[in-house]
Amino acid sequence: MAAAQGRLSDGADGTDGRDEGDGDGTPPAFRQAVDALRAARLRPEMEVEKARPPQRLAPFSYALEAAVVQDGQDLADGRLVLLHDPAGHDAWKGAFRLVTLVRAELEPEMAADPLLPEVCWSWLTGAFEARGAAYVEPSGTVTLAGSHYFGALANRRTATQIEIRASWTPREGAGGVPDAATHLTAWCELLCQIGGLPPGTPADAAVVSLPQRRGPQSPR
Repeated sequence: MAAAQGRLSDGADGTDGRDEGDGDGTPPAFRQAVDALRAARLRPEMEVEKARPPQRLAPFSYALEAAVVQDGQDLADGRLVLLHDPAGHDAWKGAFRLVTLVRAELEPEMAADPLLPEVCWSWLTGAFEARGAAYVEPSGTVTLAGSHYFGALANRRTATQIEIRASWTPREGAGGVPDAATHLTAWCELLCQIGGLPPGTPADAAVVSLPQRRGPQSPR
């Protein structure tokens, strides 16, 4: 990640194409939501930058990629996409939808915990609740995948990756605009937790994080 820590990189203004909100046809609610994402203040371990959004999921979309970096280590990474359909979407139960992919590598002993998927999902919903980020219609999956190396790669230790795919509908406030900054902050806290960092605020003190990694992630 080349972005400055704790904020979006320069130029992440969502004005590269219609899907990201360019032109006079951009709905004001979507523009305000994107502006809120750009203005959000994040933990210093976060490196965030704009990414190319999907083109066919909604009339308007905006995407971010993020990594949790500490002492030169990439502890976790993810992607967050804001979708907007001004006409509303029956499945979303609203006009906005947030979609995410989060990944991190675990120590093998952590992956053996049968409750780990439930715990990781609770981190996502718990981050929303701790920050008052109202939402409806959550859905997603938590997947564990192990890699064992052989032959010329046999000197690499076994690697286990956890992956969270999720989507949810942020509640809309005045003018039909969701509190996008709060949802981004909560999402970044999930990344930090799955990366093994302690909670960032007193409100999260009761949430247990994964242990810190012993070394950098194995090459993917």
